[in-house]
Amino acid sequence: MATELELKLKEGDEAPAFTANANGGGKISLADFKGKNVILYFYPRDDTPGCTKEACAFRDHFAEFKQKGAVVLGVSVDPVKAHDKFVGKYKLPFTLLADEDKKIVQAYGVWGEKSFLGKKYMGIHRVTFLIGPDGRIKKIWPKVKPEEHAEEVLTAL
Repeated sequence: MATELELKLKEGDEAPAFTANANGGGKISLADFKGKNVILYFYPRDDTPGCTKEACAFRDHFAEFKQKGAVVLGVSVDPVKAHDKFVGKYKLPFTLLADEDKKIVQAYGVWGEKSFLGKKYMGIHRVTFLIGPDGRIKKIWPKVKPEEHAEEVLTAL
């Protein structure tokens, strides 16, 4: 089981600003979405079982998120090239951000110690933040079940 993560951000806090390279080229900033609800979901790695289930669930509900005026952004430390492959393979309609320098994962406090089969290592904890139109964090999901998570987020919008 993963080590318990102590989140430093709380609901009501201002969401840390960021700019990152996105799949398909170009850069995306949180400021680009002022006035909209932003679903910022952090996941460990492209094309791994849990991450694929989570991404595909967001894909399958994407029309509903769009209908509610929400933006979905996935973040991992994978390079843009890996994101492009992942997006192409699963036809993901939303943007994935490449946080290779780990600035976003550290600003949001989702980078930390994890353990798998008794081995400890550093990695991304699967956490989702709902950022409101005012740039404040409306809701945080610190424990995410990949298959059901997109529906939980939809319900919160």
